[in-house]
Amino acid sequence: MTDPLALQGLRVLVVEDEMMVSMLLEDMLADLGCLVVGPAARLDEAMMLADSQPFDCALLDVNLAGQQSFPLADSLRNLKTPFAYATGYGEASLRAQDRGAIILMKPFRESDLVRVLTEMSERRKP
Repeated sequence: MTDPLALQGLRVLVVEDEMMVSMLLEDMLADLGCLVVGPAARLDEAMMLADSQPFDCALLDVNLAGQQSFPLADSLRNLKTPFAYATGYGEASLRAQDRGAIILMKPFRESDLVRVLTEMSERRKP
């Protein structure tokens, strides 16, 4: 497993509409020394944060109260900003072009989050 100290200072945009999951993510990220950007519970909120705040990577809930986060994912992909989908449905909840994306499967443990953050950190543009 990767040394969580390597994640210190990583700025993570959190896009999650379930308050308890969002709070869990915030706590875990803080414990790992990451900086939380957001969280955003709605797509419009997330898009505004993405345009106005610096961040290194993003965790995107696929379904935001009935609205999908795919427009933000497309924008991040175009900017070459790494992101992971947070979902309980695996690749079945993704579009064809998203197959092979990094996925944080819900429910998750801190070790799962560390794995996903490490993978996104390795994909960051220089």
